[in-house]
This record gives sequence, structure tokens and C-alpha cells, in this order.
Amino acid sequence: MPIAAAIMVPQINFITNNIFLGGLGEQQLAVAGITGVYYLIFAVIGFGLNSGLQALISRRAGENRIDEIGNLFSQAIRITFFLSAFGILATYFIAPVILRMSLHDNSNVQMAVQFLYIRIWGLPFLYVYQMRNALLVGTNQSRYLIAGTLAETVTNIVLDYALIYGHFGLPEMGFNGAAIASIIAEATGIGVIFAVMHYKGISRQLQLFKKYTYNAANTKLILVQSSPVILQYVLSVGSWEFFYILIEHHGERALAISNTMRNIFGLFGCVSWAFASAANSMVSNIIGQGLQQKVPELIIKIMKLSGGFALVIFLLLNIAPSALLQVYGQGNDFIAEAVPVVRVVSLALIFMACSNVWLNAVLGTGNSNINLIIEVVAIILYSIYAYIILEKLHLSVAIGWTAEFIYWTVIFVPACLYIRSGRWKDKKI
Repeated sequence: MPIAAAIMVPQINFITNNIFLGGLGEQQLAVAGITGVYYLIFAVIGFGLNSGLQALISRRAGENRIDEIGNLFSQAIRITFFLSAFGILATYFIAPVILRMSLHDNSNVQMAVQFLYIRIWGLPFLYVYQMRNALLVGTNQSRYLIAGTLAETVTNIVLDYALIYGHFGLPEMGFNGAAIASIIAEATGIGVIFAVMHYKGISRQLQLFKKYTYNAANTKLILVQSSPVILQYVLSVGSWEFFYILIEHHGERALAISNTMRNIFGLFGCVSWAFASAANSMVSNIIGQGLQQKVPELIIKIMKLSGGFALVIFLLLNIAPSALLQVYGQGNDFIAEAVPVVRVVSLALIFMACSNVWLNAVLGTGNSNINLIIEVVAIILYSIYAYIILEKLHLSVAIGWTAEFIYWTVIFVPACLYIRSGRWKDKKI
């Protein structure tokens, strides 16, 4: 559950931004979908590095090689500085070209580009935040994630309200105010959690900064373990950006509705992602202890818990979907069109809850290349299906979102078969 809280932070930030931006108008809510998914592409690069680092740290903890954990963390921080620079440069030089080629409405392009020029400077803070998550989860100290989570969330909510609408003596910045609020919130979360880690003696215990010097072997190990996962996540979210571009061709209302669906998927999917992250860490840890025979049993237990939470969320979302949609302040017509999409998305959450556990369990075995292969196949089928439904057949947004069923089914089957095959048992990392 602490992992779920930590994963929920960026989702709460997205939702908070969108609720306040919805007060500015439907166009702002629609464009927030494009910018949010774009930033998410770079965010999942860090999450991929996080996943690879977490598996390594968990394995070292299981092997009782604590002295190596601090240097692994230090090398990962080094890598994030280069990834941040890449993300910032790509946004300034490549993003405007891609958006102009993809979106039909030029005013949407201008609004999105101006927002991203600001928002992308939050990447360094986000990446360090994610590496810190990997460290605490991998060493079974995830309870300390809560402090940074609360600090970031509260800061983001207050500054969103202040900077978007111009309260508390701060300037009224409208759409771009959400970008600045998010950056400051990410920096605040980092500062608080490192203060907690210092106070609790975690930094000293894990020798985080004692072996900060460059270590080529550990850097290579992190990159080898993480690169397939990073590519996997980038392709996955990239396909989601492709999906949103197809939705934009159906009009501003369709894009705004899909943006709220992304919020629902992100917020309520946090528990599922947390169980998946736990599967990655726990599978790697017990393999490090030499308990390979326990892996399938562990995965099934985690899947049942994850699926059970997803079922509860499904029921809650379908009891009163309009109540949730009202917070975006878009009127009855918007809600009426969005409710069928909520029902599709809520069912997709159950598919995700089960499939994601098995996929991350594969990652915990150390075979990240298998994850990449599974992801590529799923993305290809997902993208073809979405293109046919939305661009060729011009069916409704609700039907377009059924592409999630295709994606998560294709993820589940090969991941489950691979774990049950036992071909991962001799893998060393």
C-alpha cells in the first residue's frame, strides 16, 4: 500500500491539474490530455529505470549483499541526469514538430507546446523521486514513501489553485500555472523524503553516498537490466499518445472525455501497479534466497489481491459514474457521453490488475528482454485495433477504449506461460 501511495502521486497531480483546468474550459481539459500523456512518456523512462534498479536492489538484499546497494543507487542517479537532459532537449526541438504534424487544431498545438516547454523541467526531480522509490521498495522500507507523497500532493493542490486562478497574491497564469505547480511539487517531495531518510539513518545504513564514484560495471548492469523495460514502457505510453491523437481527430469533446478516462485509469490503477511492483521486488528477493519453487505460488497470491481490489473499484465506478465526472465541471452533455466510456475503462482495470502482476513477475526473474518482446507484440495489436476502430470505422470513443482488452489479454497469456515454463530459474543478475 505504501507503493500504491507513491505511484498515486503523479496521478493525483494529473487529476488535480485537470480538475482546475476544467474550470478554464473544455479546450484546456482536452489539451491537458495530450500534454499529460507526452510527459508520461518521459516519466515511464524513469519508471523503467526504477523497475530495473528495484529488481537489482531486491536481489542484493535477498543475497544479503547490502554493501552493493548504495553504489547501485548512486549510479542510477547519475544515469537519470543524462536521461533528464535528453528529455528536455527532445521537448524543445522535436515535440513541436511532432505535435504540428499530428494535431488538427493549431491553437491546441500552441497551447500544448508552451505548456511542455515549462513542464519538462520537472523531469530531473521526478527521476530522482523514482530512484528513491526503487531504493526503499527494494530494501523493504516502503513505509517511508508516504512522507514525500503527502508533501508533493499537498503542494501541488495548493499551487494549482493559486497559480491557475491567481490566488494568495500569486499571478494568474492559467494553463501554464499547472506546469509550474507540478515542478515545485516534485521538488518539494524530493526534499522531504531525503530529509526523512537522513533522519532515520537510511542513507548511512545503505552507504548511499559513501561509494558515489563512477562504477562502470554497476552502470552497465543497471542499463542492461533496465533498457528493455524502459523501451517497453516508452512504446506502451507512446502507443497511448497515438491513441489520443486518433481521439483528437474525433473532436475536442472526445479528447476531453478520454483525458478524464486517463485520470480514472491512472488513479484507480495505482493499486494494481503497486501489486505489480511488489511482485517484481518479491519475486527477485525470494529468487535471491534460493526459493525459486515458491515463485508461482507467490504470483498467484499477489494476482488474487490485485484482482480483488480491481473488482471493488469496478463496482464503485459503475454504481455512480456521473458523480465522479461532475468534478470536472463540464456539464450534463459531457457526463452523458462519458459514462459509457467509464464502464469500459472500469472493466479494463480488472484485466490490467491480473496481467500486470504476471508481467512484472517476469521482470523480477531478471529476464527483462522477455518483457520487451511481450510488450511489443501487445502494442502492435493494440495500435492496429485502435486505428481500425477510430480512424477507419469511425466508431465511438467507448468502442475505441476496448483496445485495452486486447492489450492486457496479450500481456497476460505469454507472461503466465513463461513463468510456468520455469525457463527463468537459472537466470543470474
